[in-house]
Amino acid sequence: MAIFNRRTTGSVVCPSCGSLVGVRDDKCYQCGRANPGLWGFGPAVRRLGTDFGFRQLVVGACVTMWVVTLLMSGSSVGTNGFMSALSPSTAVLVAFGASGAYPVFVAGRWWTVLSAGWLHAGLLHVAMNMYWVWQMGPAITELFGSSRTVIIYTIGGITGFALSSVAGAYFPNLPFLRAAGLTVGASAPVFGLIGALYHYGRKGSSIIRQTAISIMVQAALFGLLVPGIDNYAHIGGFAGGYLASAFLNPMTRERGDHTIIALICLAASAAAIIASIVTGLGFLR
Repeated sequence: MAIFNRRTTGSVVCPSCGSLVGVRDDKCYQCGRANPGLWGFGPAVRRLGTDFGFRQLVVGACVTMWVVTLLMSGSSVGTNGFMSALSPSTAVLVAFGASGAYPVFVAGRWWTVLSAGWLHAGLLHVAMNMYWVWQMGPAITELFGSSRTVIIYTIGGITGFALSSVAGAYFPNLPFLRAAGLTVGASAPVFGLIGALYHYGRKGSSIIRQTAISIMVQAALFGLLVPGIDNYAHIGGFAGGYLASAFLNPMTRERGDHTIIALICLAASAAAIIASIVTGLGFLR
């Protein structure tokens, strides 16, 4: 594919500071970064960073994982009630990387904070989360860029499921705050996007801030009124997204380094799912 072509001559943009450097330069003379041409793959990395197709990637992966876990559940598919319709079995969700107090602190599956955001517990669950990803995706990538959006989404999932797991293991049950023994769903990383959107609005646009607040209120009301919602994961995801936005500084342009980090985030998420499946076969017996 042309996107992976290596540049061996000419100038490229330094992925750290954006200055023009020679593709063979040992370091950037503006910021001092070593190997700014990335062995000639710098331009390809920049092109890839603008072509992640964030919402298509997330929706496609989450729906695929839901279908696979549903098929793996066989006759154990959940059918009791509207909220649990077409829900994969608990054993399959654990095997594929569900997070929470039990997987993280009892089974020692700490990496599930990366995998749980790609799994869902029913048709309504996956449909609602994918609706928000599809609605928010274009606006978020327009403001932050595709690569930073992937980073924020990943960090939101990690912080959301980490808080939920800690709460499930050590926090008492409080009104509207259910301590999760087992948790899955894209709502934690989606709240990461909301947190980033709110941070951006505080820094640059009152309209965006009001939009973020409106989404927060709707999501919070849903979390308060509907039983079984993991509000700890939502709180942790929001905090992670907010802090990630502050660190990445959305008021500056996206850099090549962000694309490299985004690729690492996606690779780590895929590795977490694979590790869960490989080490989780015992849960299916």
